[in-house]
Amino acid sequence: MTEIIESFNPILIFVAVILTIMASYTALDLFTLIKPSERNQKFLFLGGTFSLGIGIWIMNFIGMIAININASGSYNIPLTLLSMIFGISFTGMAFNRVIDRQLKTGNLFAGSFFLTMAVLSIHVTGMFAVGMNVQFSPSIFLISALIIFVSFLFSLWMLFYSKSLSYSRPIWIKPLSALIFTGAIVEGYFLLIRSSSFYSNGEISRGGSPETSLIYLVFFAGILILSGLIASSTLISKRLEASDTHLHDIQAALDESSIVAITDPKGVITYVNDKFVEISKYEEHELLGKNHNILNSGFHPPEFFQDLWKTIGSGEIWKGEIRNKAKDGSFYWVDTTIVPFLNKKNKPYQYVSIRTDISALKSAAASLKSSLKDVNDIKFALDQSSIIAFTDEKGTITNVNEMFCEISQYSREELIGQNHSILNSGLHSKEFFKNLWKTIGQGEVWKGEIRNKAKDGSYYWVHTTIVPFLNANGKPYQYLSIRNDITERKKTEEVLHQQDKLAAVGQLAAGVAHEIRNPLTTMKGYTEFLQLEETHEERQEYLSIILDEIDRVNNIVEDFMVLAKPKAAELKERDIIPIIKNVVSFLEFEARNRNVKIGFEYQQDIIQIECDENRLKQVLLNFIKNGIEAMPDGGNITVRAGIINNQVQIAIKDTGVGIPQEKLKNIGEPFFTTKKNGNGLGLMVSFKIIESHNGKVFIESELNKGTTFNIVLPAKSA
Repeated sequence: MTEIIESFNPILIFVAVILTIMASYTALDLFTLIKPSERNQKFLFLGGTFSLGIGIWIMNFIGMIAININASGSYNIPLTLLSMIFGISFTGMAFNRVIDRQLKTGNLFAGSFFLTMAVLSIHVTGMFAVGMNVQFSPSIFLISALIIFVSFLFSLWMLFYSKSLSYSRPIWIKPLSALIFTGAIVEGYFLLIRSSSFYSNGEISRGGSPETSLIYLVFFAGILILSGLIASSTLISKRLEASDTHLHDIQAALDESSIVAITDPKGVITYVNDKFVEISKYEEHELLGKNHNILNSGFHPPEFFQDLWKTIGSGEIWKGEIRNKAKDGSFYWVDTTIVPFLNKKNKPYQYVSIRTDISALKSAAASLKSSLKDVNDIKFALDQSSIIAFTDEKGTITNVNEMFCEISQYSREELIGQNHSILNSGLHSKEFFKNLWKTIGQGEVWKGEIRNKAKDGSYYWVHTTIVPFLNANGKPYQYLSIRNDITERKKTEEVLHQQDKLAAVGQLAAGVAHEIRNPLTTMKGYTEFLQLEETHEERQEYLSIILDEIDRVNNIVEDFMVLAKPKAAELKERDIIPIIKNVVSFLEFEARNRNVKIGFEYQQDIIQIECDENRLKQVLLNFIKNGIEAMPDGGNITVRAGIINNQVQIAIKDTGVGIPQEKLKNIGEPFFTTKKNGNGLGLMVSFKIIESHNGKVFIESELNKGTTFNIVLPAKSA
């Protein structure tokens, strides 16, 4: 076996280096695009693996041709293809260890080892492919392998393991890495050549050189292969550039409209946009490398964030509202969406947080909540103190409160959809309501007092304020009625009104009673004197009529005197039964003359009360006589007495014409009477007498059926 002396063709070496640089750059360009691309990862990986494997093979293959050895130029095609397969396979194994893997030192060393094996396997196999027996110097071979390993290690660290370089990806990192890769491959080639000794198998003829056509053929094949790789890289780059443009537009839109941050799996911030910096008031360098605890406002409990991390840690999107604390101590609210990005194992490798500032919305919501609370408080106060109703522009009731239902005795369902005519008592005139509607229809507030009629027919008075609510055109679209019950006040006013009348009658009585009584006494005395001497029967009758009329006038004067200066009742314990019997028997003759029957019914034989007997008789006489006079065609009067609930009740019921309801309420007022020749003072005096006995009088009447006077007095316990 003969040692072969070799020399180099510099042109081919130069071409091999250029092609290796191109192949390395293309491969690294494809490999760095794998992580951000979800759809083209397999295609990019195969393209990068094939490109770098061919680049390593091209350097060794053309380098073998460039060695000016006296060889026949024959090549072992299967070994040549095997060397190519070795290079591609080891390259694929190398980058499979470093791409999309956790940042572990073992992966970095494994990738560098497989790339070193790619260079060594191609070189050794290539030597055997040209029919050479190779012997390596162990020390130089190990040094060569170590230098190749370290070069690849440094380049892979820059591309995939350096946090600062891998995230920022400066423009120079791929060209520099491509040069380092090429340097490692070329360096490996020359060092391995230097560490090798070549021996022929006896079939090599000296003095020849490789055929020029073979060189050009190899050169053309290399150019063709790399041109295809470059074309593929260009095509992919254009596709990715379009995708990047789309992503850039999305990012630009997000940056303009949203607060964006990216964190690693542990929550460490790796990216923030300008809006994040602006709202948090931190500088970018103060945020990068920190977690979101820097913004914790202390508002949310620990369970809130535990649930958040549990959600995104399981690969699910989390949405919610968070209150953060800016650098200056101010608080702000953000509507947050956190999207986990998953690796092949469906584990999050980073999180993208997209936030929107909702501080103004939260402030408005808080203000609205406060306003609503004020409105609710006012509504509660009104509901507790006033009668409230809402109507539409036509007066149809749309809502009422509980007090409205309570005083009207209608349910809410019965009222809604109706108008207020359902409560009309008939007291107020049509002009009254026309004026009301005219006022509120013009958008003005109306105030006044209205008497309404409840469901059971009872009346009640309300002081009413009607407030129109106006639309944009200044026209009412609904009305709010606020009412207050003044029924008791009205009753008090009525009592005061009655007292004013009584005071006027009293003043009149005080002024004229004495002046009338003196002439009456004189007239009565002379009339009685004339009656004693008069023998003419017809004149006697005239004088009797005069005396009766004088007595009648005197009785009226007596009534006036009672009003002017009421006598104190002298109450003594009496049995009411004999008193009533006495009055009934006294009036029986007059009743019989008018075709009226008087009956007396009593539950107990003895009913004791404290009374002024004479004045009580006056009341009974007055009520029974009124009943007799209310039956011009005859009828029945029933007097009943009994004790109910420790009270003596005397009922005087007739079957007369009855009293209309509109007049019934005025019975007992001075000068109000239902009789043609009455003056109303009799009933008024009777009511005063019963009041002086600590009793009350109630009147029930129905037209054409009769009237009942009910006297209630306190019973005297035995």
